[in-house]
Amino acid sequence: MRLKGLILDPTSDVPVVILREEGGTVFLPIWIGVFEANAIALALEGVQPPRPMTHDLLRSVVEALGATLERIEIHSLIEGTFHARLRLHRGAGRASESDAMPGEIEVDARPSDAVALALRLGAPIWIAREVLDGALSTQQASEAEDDRKLREWLENARPEDLGKYRM
Repeated sequence: MRLKGLILDPTSDVPVVILREEGGTVFLPIWIGVFEANAIALALEGVQPPRPMTHDLLRSVVEALGATLERIEIHSLIEGTFHARLRLHRGAGRASESDAMPGEIEVDARPSDAVALALRLGAPIWIAREVLDGALSTQQASEAEDDRKLREWLENARPEDLGKYRM
């Protein structure tokens, strides 16, 4: 998946990160917090703040430890909440005996934080197929409910309900 954009939900004024399947037509919207949206926007625009923000600090820590962010994974959708993890790799060499062993490191993360870090480190974004399927069926159910509400409203609408847009 690739980050397609960052928008503001017009009905709730909540930021939404839009992920898009590479070469495909599948989009995955994830509603996020304002601070995380700001961190993502700064990375998208290539803005370097005078002092490191939280995600910049984390990038520096990853690099200082000699690790690489191999990818982020949005691995589950539980009760409407997406869950993600960072997949880090620590190289074969160790600076001292007290250093952590090399290899794979998995860290739990919120998707918004994971995306903000992936942008800073150039890491790919992976979405589990079950998450896409679950999100799509949730969106379809939501759209069906919206369609039902609109149809019901239109069936019960009176001419005066339409204001200046009467037919």
